[in-house]
Amino acid sequence: MQGLHDFIPTETRGAEDACQYSEIQYLGYPFSISETFQKRNTNATIAESVERTKFIQDMCVRHEKELVLYISMGFGNPYGDPWNVETVHRWVDALVPLGIRTFSLSDTIGCSNPQNISYLFSNLIPAYPDIEFGAHLHTLPHNWREKIEAAWTSGCRRFDGALRGFGGCPMAKDDLTGNMAMENLVFFLDEAKVEPGLDRHAFGQSLAMADEVFK
Repeated sequence: MQGLHDFIPTETRGAEDACQYSEIQYLGYPFSISETFQKRNTNATIAESVERTKFIQDMCVRHEKELVLYISMGFGNPYGDPWNVETVHRWVDALVPLGIRTFSLSDTIGCSNPQNISYLFSNLIPAYPDIEFGAHLHTLPHNWREKIEAAWTSGCRRFDGALRGFGGCPMAKDDLTGNMAMENLVFFLDEAKVEPGLDRHAFGQSLAMADEVFK
């Protein structure tokens, strides 16, 4: 007799496993709007990735989870694949009918700047009032503030961060490019007098642990 896992594609089995844990509320999937990067990152075409997205979204609905769809290469790509706000619009238009309500624009290789950040969020947020758009930004040590500021002033209120900025994409051209440091996000929100809703003591302990774990 075959069980549920016998019918689950290998590429989405991680999502099925995650759905078994009540502690997990969100599942993320990297949906690249660059055909080249989608193939390199997930070994799938964009068309195949649409089918994976449908499968994962269905699992999320059945298990009362929420899918966060990351629009990978959302701020451009180094491959010459087409990119502009219309490209992003087209894929959001195609995916919103699946019931997805959270999209995160992902600066996969650190090529975002205040201009294209503002360009995207100021166009997308008014066009989709029922959708939450987030920012998954990769930064250099000197440009984190201008990127957060551009997204914030354009209406973005959902941000990803990583302790000490560890991680990033190995395809970024500059080795200093990493994830947005969570402590920088907190500092920005403190300056703006916006409460991020953190346990400050636990956050401080986590920062100290990160230095040890990732040194």
